[in-house]
Amino acid sequence: MNKSLLKFYFEKRMARIFLLGAMSGFPWVLIGSALSLWLKENDLSRSTIGWAGLIFAVYSINFLWAPLIDRLRIPFLTEKIGHRKSWILLMQFSIFISLVAWSFLDPKESLFGIIAFGLIIAISSATQDITIDALRIEQIKKEEGRAMAAGAAIAVVGWWTGYKIGGVISLFAAEFFQRLGYQNYWQLSFLVLILIILITSICLLLIPEENSSARALNQSAEDKKILNIIGDKTKLQQIIAWLTGTVINPLASFFKNNTLPIAIGLISFIFLFKIGEAFLGRMSVIFYKEIGFSKTDIAIYSKGLGWLTTISFTLIGGVFAIRFGLLKALFLSGITMALTNLMFTALAWVGASKLLFASAVLLDDLAASFATVSFVAFISILVDRNYTATQYALLASIGTAGRTLFAASSGAMVDYLNGNWGLFFIITALMVIPSLVILFSIRNKLHLNE
Repeated sequence: MNKSLLKFYFEKRMARIFLLGAMSGFPWVLIGSALSLWLKENDLSRSTIGWAGLIFAVYSINFLWAPLIDRLRIPFLTEKIGHRKSWILLMQFSIFISLVAWSFLDPKESLFGIIAFGLIIAISSATQDITIDALRIEQIKKEEGRAMAAGAAIAVVGWWTGYKIGGVISLFAAEFFQRLGYQNYWQLSFLVLILIILITSICLLLIPEENSSARALNQSAEDKKILNIIGDKTKLQQIIAWLTGTVINPLASFFKNNTLPIAIGLISFIFLFKIGEAFLGRMSVIFYKEIGFSKTDIAIYSKGLGWLTTISFTLIGGVFAIRFGLLKALFLSGITMALTNLMFTALAWVGASKLLFASAVLLDDLAASFATVSFVAFISILVDRNYTATQYALLASIGTAGRTLFAASSGAMVDYLNGNWGLFFIITALMVIPSLVILFSIRNKLHLNE
C-alpha cells in the first residue's frame, strides 16, 4: 500500500471521520435488513417488504432541504456545540424516539405505524447525512488533496462499520431473545440498538467544529449581492434573493461548469451505476432466509465476515483509485459488481452451501468496496467547492434515487419470476451496463484534475 497515503489513515482527524461515517451507516440497518427480517418473520409477503423499502427514497431527495440545513441555526444548540453537530444530535434524538416506538409495535397489527416510524428514521438519517458530509469535509483543508482522498476511504470504512456491526448486533440480539422464548424478540433488539445511538451521540460532542459565524456572514453577503441586482428591498424580494442564493446558484453552477450534455451524462451515470447492487442488496437477506440459512449464519457470513473484508477492500480501493485514476476504478468496479452478482446465481442453484455463501459475500464486498470508494471520490471531485454541501447532497441523492426507486420493485420482480432467484441475480448483473456505456461515451470530456 502507498506509504504516503497510508500515514494519513492514522491521523487523529481520521478517527473523527470514521465516527461520522459509522453514524451515517447505522440507520440503514434499521430500515434495511432489520426491518425486512422483522416483517418477513411476521409472515408479510416479499412484495410488501420490497415496497416498504420505498422509505429509502427520502435519501434521494434530501438535497431539496440541504440549503435549509446548511443555513438554519438551531436555537441554543448551535451556540453551545456548533451548527453541524447540533443538527446531527437533533436527528439522532429523532431516531432514538422512533426505535422506542418500534419496540411497542406489532407488524401484524400496526404495519402502518411501523412504516411511519421507519420513514421518520429515514428522513432523520437522510437529513443528518447532509450535515455529516459537510462536517467530514470541514475536518480537512481544501488544499490537502491526499488527506481528502484518505478521508473519503475512511468515511466509507466508517459507513460500512456502522452498517455491518449494527447488523450483527441487531441479528444476534434478535436471535438471543428469540431463543429465550420472547415473542417480541425484534422489539427487544431495538432497545439494544438504542445504546448505539447514545454512545455515538456522546462521542459526537468530542469532534471539533469550526465557528459557523463566518459562513453565515458570507451567505448574507451573497444574498445582498442578489438583492442589489433585483432592485427594491421589499420583504418578497429578500425572500427571492435568499432562495436564489441557496437553491438556484448551486444548480446553475453544476451545469455551467460541465456544459449541458456532459452534465446530463454525469447525472445519468450517477443515477444508474449502482442499481444492480441495490436490487441484490434489497432482497439478499430474504434470499438467504429462503434457501435455508439461519439468522446466525446471516450475521456471521453476511455481516461479520463482510465487515472485515469491506474495511480491507475499501482501503485498498482508495489507493487504487488514487494511483490509477477514478475512471479506471469506476469501470473496473462496475464490471466486478456484475460478475459477483452471478456468484449469487450459483448459490441459488447449489443451495445453502456455507463455503459458496462466504465466497459470494467476499467477492461481493470486494466489488462494492471498490465501487463505493470510487463513486464517493468521483462525486466529491465533481462538486463546486463554493457549493460543496448542496451539490454533494444533490449528486449523492441522484445516486440514491436509482438505488431506491427502482430497487423497491425487487420483491415484485422475484415474485414475477416465481421465486427464480438464479434468473433474478442474472438480471441484476446486467443492470450496470447502461451506466458504463454512458461513462465511456463522455470519458474524454471530463476534467477530473486527478
